[in-house]
Amino acid sequence: MNFPPVYLDHAATTPVRPEVLEAMLPLLGGELFGNPSSGHRFGRDAHAALEGARREVAAALGVEPGSVVFTSGGTEANNLAIIGSALSARDRGERMLVAVAATEHKAVLAAAHEVTHLGGAERVVPVTSHGLIDMGVLDRILSERPAVLSVMLVNNETGVIQPVAAIARRAEAAGVAFHSDLVQAFGKVPFTLGDHPIGLATISGHKIGAPKGIGALLVRDRSRLAPLIHGGSQQRGLRPGTENIAGAVGLGRAATLAAGHVAEESARLRRLLEELAAALRAGIPDLVVVGGSEERAPHVLNVLVPGTDTASLLMHLDLAGIAASGGSACATGAIEPSHVLLAMGIAPDLAHSAIRFSLGWETTSADIARAASVVPATINTLRHAAGSLHG
Repeated sequence: MNFPPVYLDHAATTPVRPEVLEAMLPLLGGELFGNPSSGHRFGRDAHAALEGARREVAAALGVEPGSVVFTSGGTEANNLAIIGSALSARDRGERMLVAVAATEHKAVLAAAHEVTHLGGAERVVPVTSHGLIDMGVLDRILSERPAVLSVMLVNNETGVIQPVAAIARRAEAAGVAFHSDLVQAFGKVPFTLGDHPIGLATISGHKIGAPKGIGALLVRDRSRLAPLIHGGSQQRGLRPGTENIAGAVGLGRAATLAAGHVAEESARLRRLLEELAAALRAGIPDLVVVGGSEERAPHVLNVLVPGTDTASLLMHLDLAGIAASGGSACATGAIEPSHVLLAMGIAPDLAHSAIRFSLGWETTSADIARAASVVPATINTLRHAAGSLHG
């Protein structure tokens, strides 16, 4: 019997939701084609659609619509948050120092390193073996008064949840702006910005059923951020240029859907993920769940399979009809083991055996049942073949 392939790489990207596509069609088919900065009726109609999307995103995250800055995605939003904060500090005559967690997405780490090329400095906050921020080191770094501290809520490779609310309060007490990458958290973990002193936050459309090429940075205090792109006055001057209205509308609808069902979806995904984890543990007794002793997001499962290597595992799983990843999709093809796993103290040879399974809005019980059957069998077959080759 031929089975349809099972997609378990939703942390990399998700298919566009039908409701999102429907909302976008008028802007793609010519009904609403005007420039939102134009003063005539075509421009006003486009502007109304754009601002409606802005209100949707704001309501989903518990912020004011004026704080929503649409970007081309999470990478741009993270760069604007980190580099923009450093440039703003320089403009105020302050030190261009930024601080980021060691397990952040490469978009954050690379942006922080770029600050050093601009004449500033970076501090990388280490994590424990469980993937959590080292609070003692964090307090020492905060005493240096960096322009911004960036710590993601949900790690994109391990699913480990950081105590972002507590970290944000620490940053606020130290007078430090706080940024959190919510790309993997939004729509999966119940969380709104309204109750927390988080001045900057990133979301990405294609992680929640919107198309690629659209994201947003939530900016509470415009005065502490300098733009990276220069031109017009759109979006308070923080991200000038004619806006991607269709993408913004898609993001708005996806955000509304994600926020409206986050509690139920979180519970559903957690049940499915636990079923998968139990099946993998039963079929592969020496399997290690990364961050397994800490609170983790309900949709990401990162496992280590001793005696194997990620590239071979992924190839054989793909041939067996299971799509997974070795970690961040942005690092696909990299020879080096994951920087996240190394930061947690995992040995390089073991880190080279990591596989990430990630669930999404279209994942079904049948998908999990199929994976639970195929993955252990594929891994054990691969191990047996490797043993015969070396034996």
